[in-house]
Amino acid sequence: MRAFPVVLPSGARYWTVLDEDLAVVPVADGFLRQVRFGRDGAESTTKSYAHSIALFLRWCERTGRTWQAGAGQLGLFMTWLTHAGPAAWGGGGSEGMVLAGPGSTPARGARRVNGVLTAVRGMVVHAVAAGQAGRDLVALLYEVADDRDLPGAARAEDGRMGWRMRARHRLHEPQAPVNRASDEEIVALLRACLSARDRLIVLLMARAGLRRGELCGLRRCDVHLLADSRALGCEIARAHLHVVRRDDNPNGAWAKSRRQRAVPLDFLTVRASDTCALERMTICGAAGGDFLLVNLFRAPVGAPMRPGAIGDLLAAASRRAGLAAAVTPHQLRHAFGSSAADAGCGIDVVADLLGHASVSSSQVYLHPDPGRLRAAVDAVPSPREQAGATS
Repeated sequence: MRAFPVVLPSGARYWTVLDEDLAVVPVADGFLRQVRFGRDGAESTTKSYAHSIALFLRWCERTGRTWQAGAGQLGLFMTWLTHAGPAAWGGGGSEGMVLAGPGSTPARGARRVNGVLTAVRGMVVHAVAAGQAGRDLVALLYEVADDRDLPGAARAEDGRMGWRMRARHRLHEPQAPVNRASDEEIVALLRACLSARDRLIVLLMARAGLRRGELCGLRRCDVHLLADSRALGCEIARAHLHVVRRDDNPNGAWAKSRRQRAVPLDFLTVRASDTCALERMTICGAAGGDFLLVNLFRAPVGAPMRPGAIGDLLAAASRRAGLAAAVTPHQLRHAFGSSAADAGCGIDVVADLLGHASVSSSQVYLHPDPGRLRAAVDAVPSPREQAGATS
């Protein structure tokens, strides 16, 4: 079982699952096509789901189960997934055997295991809806639970207890600090950039929170830098940009969220955008084109930058800056989310700025860093001060 990319005659792409005979697995393919075209999901989402479903189907095959029987034994699959080594995702033999006993390091963390289970549950529910499996499987995957464990913003506004379907199989994910780029790293990256375009890229991720797919998909018409944009047909005041999903980007850029959003821009980003525009006008072949970010120093000059080039650019700048580890695009996005939360923005504001479909995705940014916790404790007056004692 393996994940495999598919390119349709229309040019649309998605990922599917092939068996050992290189034949498409119908139950997986139907679900992945639904995710990509029925739900308008991203190609990258189908890629992640396809790899997860391939793991599940490989386990079913090696243990002599049908996928329907395997769906009813997700607890056993979780154990295998957590502790089986490289043979679980490639190759064969007995290396994937799970041996009882303490001391072995898990092959996959709780976050990865939960991600695989999400894809498997989605495939099973889709198969039930399509009549490919019995309805009894749904009861084995979900239980009825209340909403008291959800964030306040996700519960009913009237305060009454609500009910929902909760997954039966899920590992606890230890809460870890957000892996964000520090302010010092961002400054070092900016100093190490070789062009105004590269500095704009860093600022759009670190001070506007854009994903790399959203960044590379920006058109010039999406960026409004005027104090009043009503002449452009936009009622939003001051400098901002619009994140818009488009299916026809030749560079493969893709905005994850289906909902268009407007992101305010600060004066640093506005100045960087102006400088980038002036730089672009001096390079033959790069002045035209509708995309905001284009190739300036490599062929084909003027072509829109591909999302994969953003990571390469940051890795090179990190090396020039002498950083111990390369800063990734998502670390810059995390830096923006954390800074917005630290500045006192509510979770709904952070979610809207970052384009999160659910406020629960933004919950991780609401935990202040140790420095702010220490400052809060130091700011609390002592009992003597509260009592008005002077000596």
